[in-house]
Amino acid sequence: MRATGLSGKSVIVTGAASGIGRAAALHFAAEGAKVVVADLNAEGAESTVEAIASAGGTAVAVTGDLSDAAVVDAVVAAATGTFGGIDVPVNNAGVMDNMSAAADVSDAEWERVLRINLTAPFLLTRAALPHMIAAGGGAIVTTASEASLRGSAAGTAYTVSKHGVLGLTRSLAVMYRDQGIRANAIAPGGTATAITADVRIDPEAHGPAVVGRHFVNMGRLCEPEEQAAAIVYLASDAASGVNGVILPVDNAWAAV
Repeated sequence: MRATGLSGKSVIVTGAASGIGRAAALHFAAEGAKVVVADLNAEGAESTVEAIASAGGTAVAVTGDLSDAAVVDAVVAAATGTFGGIDVPVNNAGVMDNMSAAADVSDAEWERVLRINLTAPFLLTRAALPHMIAAGGGAIVTTASEASLRGSAAGTAYTVSKHGVLGLTRSLAVMYRDQGIRANAIAPGGTATAITADVRIDPEAHGPAVVGRHFVNMGRLCEPEEQAAAIVYLASDAASGVNGVILPVDNAWAAV
């Protein structure tokens, strides 16, 4: 085990039933952290907990929609009641949009994407902050997106939600740095997860203009474990001076 300073820490990972969240939960547990696995998918969340336990780690699952304040309260209660506090909230859960341009975004699509991708991270962070402040600090890590860095990596609703995540991260970093709290985000490029699989663009269905506008110069898909490694780094003592950073993990897509 590396000297990351995460051993014994209480970590919340949302969207931890699969993909980046599952990989992050497993990585944190391997570093000795105690993990609250939060996800809407009860079966997947329990599977992650079982995988952690099988490897000798400690985890509990909380199931529900993280944009529901009652579910957020349950997640916080699990971390504080079972593990004694909150050291690292990881806001990872998210959904993709329909690649809709602004004129084509329905109210339902807009509200769902903004609620899950932006409101939910805010609600969990707001609920976790008093516990982190009382403990003398901690680290907040949020999964943003390549769509946080440009206007051509997703539809309007998703792009707006992920730009909002950047604002939330930077505001937290500045407002809470004197209380020992760091806030950073990763900006994943294409990653081999279920959310990626859901948004494959069909050239015949969407036309070459849409295909050219989205995912151009993306390069290879990253693995969930590569994103998880960046999340764990930002939460660890190795990143003690890193605050307010948006870290692309995208095989140089952001550099194009």
